[in-house]
Amino acid sequence: MPSYIAKRLLQLIPTMLIPTVIVFLLIFLSPGDPASVMLGSDATPEQVAELSSKMGYDKPVIVQIGNWFARLVHGDLGTSIFLDQPVTQAIAEHLGITIALTLFAMVIATTIGVTLGVLSATNHGKPIDQISMVFSIIGVSMPEFWLALNLMLVFAVMIPVLPLGGYIPFFQNPLGSLRTLLLPALTLGITQAAFIARMVRSSVLEVIDHEYVRTAIAKGAPNGRVVRKHILKNAMVPIVTVVGMTFSVLLGGAVVIEMVFNLPGIGRLLMNAVMRRDYPLIQGIVLYIALAYIIINLIIDLIYVYIDPRIKY
Repeated sequence: MPSYIAKRLLQLIPTMLIPTVIVFLLIFLSPGDPASVMLGSDATPEQVAELSSKMGYDKPVIVQIGNWFARLVHGDLGTSIFLDQPVTQAIAEHLGITIALTLFAMVIATTIGVTLGVLSATNHGKPIDQISMVFSIIGVSMPEFWLALNLMLVFAVMIPVLPLGGYIPFFQNPLGSLRTLLLPALTLGITQAAFIARMVRSSVLEVIDHEYVRTAIAKGAPNGRVVRKHILKNAMVPIVTVVGMTFSVLLGGAVVIEMVFNLPGIGRLLMNAVMRRDYPLIQGIVLYIALAYIIINLIIDLIYVYIDPRIKY
């Protein structure tokens, strides 16, 4: 196991090189001169030249990419043009909100999704199965912003028990912080729960007719124990995959939800950076999202080996 972990960690190096190069090339793939785009049409040629020199855009591409990697080695992602602060600091200030929202939404999504998926599969063809699948289809098809607006209308306007938007830091007011995150977490959790429920149902249906399940039932094992120890345990690999994918998507920043609920998270920070053409900040956030995906995929691979001994190192 340790050698497998070490091998997978070494594989992260070439894997990270690809998104790193793509992130760097964002500047050159975008139309127009980067300095002119960032400063806007009102900028003078002197201001454009000054920013180009400051950012190193006037140097050859080989020199620029060499400087880019040299800074990355030291953890330097550059300085945000409009925020006038290091990119790493800007990401760190907004990351906590996104992580809190992600964890809250994942608890909701996993609880609802796994429960509905198991109930649907163990009652295949019955009314509860049909109701669960209707919920899944609606949840997968429903736009997140539409669900968010309806939840805001019900729980913040018609029944004003939750705030309409904004965010309160957790350490300033823990209960108030959870209240501000409840509606956005419900929005993300419900939509992702529908996706998880469909995957759990499919995985459980593939396992439920196997001989070891029928044997456990024939021996008189309680239904709950059969589901936990025989069905879910052997259907866990696809479930872990979909849960990990969901976590990666949410951790990358739920842009629409953060904009609707006015949450200063990574998604909203990325949207503001794109609208302002703040290339250093865009590069840093995209690189963070790529790193989050790669690390979560590594964790999923390690979980595979733990839950299924048939998977070889």
